[in-house]
Amino acid sequence: MKVLGVDTSGQTGGVAILERNTVLAEVAVTSAQTHAKRIMLTVDTTLGMAGLTIADCDAFAVTTGPGSFTGLRIGISTVKGLAFATNKPVTGVSTLDALAYQFPLFSHLICPVLDARKGQIYTALYEYASSMKWERLIGDCAAEPRQWLKQIQRPCLFVGDGAFVYGELIRETLRSLACFAPPYLNTVRASVVASIGMKQILNGQVADVGRLVPHYIRKSDAEIKLGRGGYPGAIS
Repeated sequence: MKVLGVDTSGQTGGVAILERNTVLAEVAVTSAQTHAKRIMLTVDTTLGMAGLTIADCDAFAVTTGPGSFTGLRIGISTVKGLAFATNKPVTGVSTLDALAYQFPLFSHLICPVLDARKGQIYTALYEYASSMKWERLIGDCAAEPRQWLKQIQRPCLFVGDGAFVYGELIRETLRSLACFAPPYLNTVRASVVASIGMKQILNGQVADVGRLVPHYIRKSDAEIKLGRGGYPGAIS
């Protein structure tokens, strides 16, 4: 099975093609340019590097959030279009899962952290079980960092851009219990998205393409304004 994985949840976007346990090609780009302007070029480049066409892909996987509202919409819309065009299955992958699953040899807690702005983080809590299996102790949520950290009483690995933004607070609060991933692992890898997606699809976790939507966790500014009777405006 060949799975094309896509991530557009943050400033760094990526595309990868995974065949069984082999990464055939992977491209990651960090740019101020919007994902809308580079996602299809990245897909085409990755396919070209692997010597494949989109028809050669057996399935698709895409991060559904949390993350950038606009970025998530672009990535999901792109993958939905590819799935409709090829009539191939698609599955959605948690951004936080993709960050945590990069560390199968860390036997303590793993806490992916994304900067949600407005004094909040998107986060979850995991523990590696065995045989490439993780136990999710706390599911995806938005939280105030200081309150969130109070519940962590064991050694914990922090990963994600929020680990950098709130690094000082984490160190002050947890001291020797806090471990940090190296900076180059603080972004989602599309190959990990493809790997998780492959397992989900083989387990029958296939999404209804028409109903695949971003998992924002909290309401966007537009939804909040709309709820108050204001004009929606642009979504960040």
